Amino acid sequence: MDNSEEATDGQWTDLCAVSDIAATGGHYVETNDRGLAVFRVEPSRVHVIDNTCPHAGGSLAGGYVDNGCVICPWHGWPFELGTGQCPDNPQISVSSYPTRIVGGRVQAMLDRSKL
Repeated sequence: MDNSEEATDGQWTDLCAVSDIAATGGHYVETNDRGLAVFRVEPSRVHVIDNTCPHAGGSLAGGYVDNGCVICPWHGWPFELGTGQCPDNPQISVSSYPTRIVGGRVQAMLDRSKL
């Protein structure tokens, strides 16, 4: 199931199996030297965001999900899984990516110009 149908400046990139993602946390994936955090919020719904917290560089894949946000394990900064925005300060965000599941695999639409 797609989180987003709209994506124009990239291509679908295979990241991992859905079964690789813990039910209560994230999964770290590296592709083209870019670290990504993959989260499963429902059996057929996933989110992909940049892995590095802009505050102090914590790994968001190591965080936990609460009310639709991943909470950075280092200092507790929240980031909305769907948008990447910090609800406490909308000027701070990480990139989020359209996702889909195909054949039990997570794919994300990555902007190739940023890889």
